[in-house]
Amino acid sequence: MTFAGEWQAWHTEREQALADPYGWLALVSLDWLEDSARSYPGLPGLWWQDAEAAYFDPQGASVTYDGQPVTEVLRLSLINSGPGVRIIVGNLEVEVARRSGYLIRVHDPKASVLRDFHGVPSYDPDESFVFAGAFEPFDQPRPTTVGAVVEGLSHVYTAPGIVRFSRDGVEHTLTAFNGKDGGLSILFTDGTSGVTTYAANRSLAVPAAAPDGTVTLDFNRAVNLPCAFTDFATCPLPPEGNRLPFSVEAGEKTPYERS
Repeated sequence: MTFAGEWQAWHTEREQALADPYGWLALVSLDWLEDSARSYPGLPGLWWQDAEAAYFDPQGASVTYDGQPVTEVLRLSLINSGPGVRIIVGNLEVEVARRSGYLIRVHDPKASVLRDFHGVPSYDPDESFVFAGAFEPFDQPRPTTVGAVVEGLSHVYTAPGIVRFSRDGVEHTLTAFNGKDGGLSILFTDGTSGVTTYAANRSLAVPAAAPDGTVTLDFNRAVNLPCAFTDFATCPLPPEGNRLPFSVEAGEKTPYERS
């Protein structure tokens, strides 16, 4: 398959994932839990948090968690900035996540953003935006605090090292976070940010480094984070120093929903 053909197959799979009926585009609300139990519009039961966990009292409603009916108070202790969990309420999924405090987000397959979704605008694939790089691990992984698109919120991620690459004879260095399948995840901005691409960030998945530390950075596969599509996301901002001083005219552009 050609370079363009491989990119198109990846892009099609990416758009199909975004169209998941319970994915990011299905979000219709975000609420922060409080220390006292309270109800939320359209949801059964009572919800609250303390310093350690989130709690849900179904108050007799028919809901499930992890495939089992919830018949008493459910306690959920989650990792800060980690993945959320889902409580099933009819045809809705209520995500509980920890972002300093606890929040609940409702995923509704009838969400207007999901209904109106018609793909992600992207630059045409361009092999000149594929770079050979080198991963340099830190002596010890470093907890790294970054800001968020939500004012006053921060995230803490583990940075295992940095990635170096050169363009036109100029070296660039980016802090990398842990990614999937042993790979890396790089949050960055560049000269297109706020012009043709989403202002806050884009994300690049980098496959696991070879034994000699070499990596491949294919910016044609730079993607928008959920906050580019919905106001109900709490996406991280790139770490300090991860702004590239040139225009990365590759990868996803500002979504139609934000144009």
